[in-house]
Amino acid sequence: MVETLPQVTIGEDERLDLENLATGAFHPVRGFMTREETLSVAQEMRLPSGEVWTIPILLQLQERPRVDKGDQVILVHREKPVALLQVEDAYELDLKALARQVFGTESEAHPGVKKLLTKGPYALGGRVEVLAWRPRSAQLEKTPEEMRAFFREKGWSRVVAFQTRNAPHRAHEYLIRLGLELADGVLVHPILGAKKEDDFPTEVIVKAYQALIEGFLPRERVALFGLATPMRYAGPREAVFHALVRKNFGATHFLVGRDHAGVGDFYDPYAAHRIFDQLPPLGIEIVKVGAVFHCPICGGIASERTCPDHHRERRISISMTKVRSLLREGKTPPAELVRPELIPILQEGV
Repeated sequence: MVETLPQVTIGEDERLDLENLATGAFHPVRGFMTREETLSVAQEMRLPSGEVWTIPILLQLQERPRVDKGDQVILVHREKPVALLQVEDAYELDLKALARQVFGTESEAHPGVKKLLTKGPYALGGRVEVLAWRPRSAQLEKTPEEMRAFFREKGWSRVVAFQTRNAPHRAHEYLIRLGLELADGVLVHPILGAKKEDDFPTEVIVKAYQALIEGFLPRERVALFGLATPMRYAGPREAVFHALVRKNFGATHFLVGRDHAGVGDFYDPYAAHRIFDQLPPLGIEIVKVGAVFHCPICGGIASERTCPDHHRERRISISMTKVRSLLREGKTPPAELVRPELIPILQEGV
């Protein structure tokens, strides 16, 4: 039967998305979005049911699909059938309007916008049934059900989730330690899917966090697993998306730092804090943290809430952009930015 159905070739992003739909990682979204769902999410940050959701989950196509509602389609990845799609909608998107609503810009300098515009103006919506799952490492990836079982086994009733797309610098470590003060355990949950070209490779990110946890954090209270989805770089909307997904994985708290999921100067640094004030309770507690920096007068890492406004010009801002720049120049980032023990690992990714 599968051989006789029409086929649609999909990329790696869609392969990851359909598996997250199937496992419940993207609950309450249950399939690639229809036009009604896409427009509702883009305009209202709600599904038509009224449930909060902020990022369209799309199956985009370059050409108009020759299918109708009620048809079944085989989704093919790298010439292999991987899923069955029950078509609920086949439609055309106004990509620039969608980009403005979701990303706040239609500039192709924004990596999320560029990807959206590149993937094509047509879309298929509908539920998916996975026919072939990706090979995954049990040590690095868990489904939401497996993750919740892991937390129950550990006896963690309060779990702080830490989202990252980057290797750890001192500010990241500060946030993880903050999470450890608040909860039974911290879930470090880096993005495993596609990121922009100048981000560190996934394998370097994972290796650096492993070294940080093994060498400098209480291993029995920090869990390192990955989230197999691409980065969207959608700033505040992606912060909400990240929180909802981590709730599905069993987290009770979610850390939102300065410029969460931001890129360049496209978002106000605290837009990702304010967006949660516009939404009803999400079922996961949001822990908002301001800018984190090294203050020589405080004598270490501090934040806007913990430093008594010492000489701002003497503060050392911490960013992975700065770390990467120094590494590419052949320079060693100072210990105020990143632990010296992690530098040999980071050098593998530049």
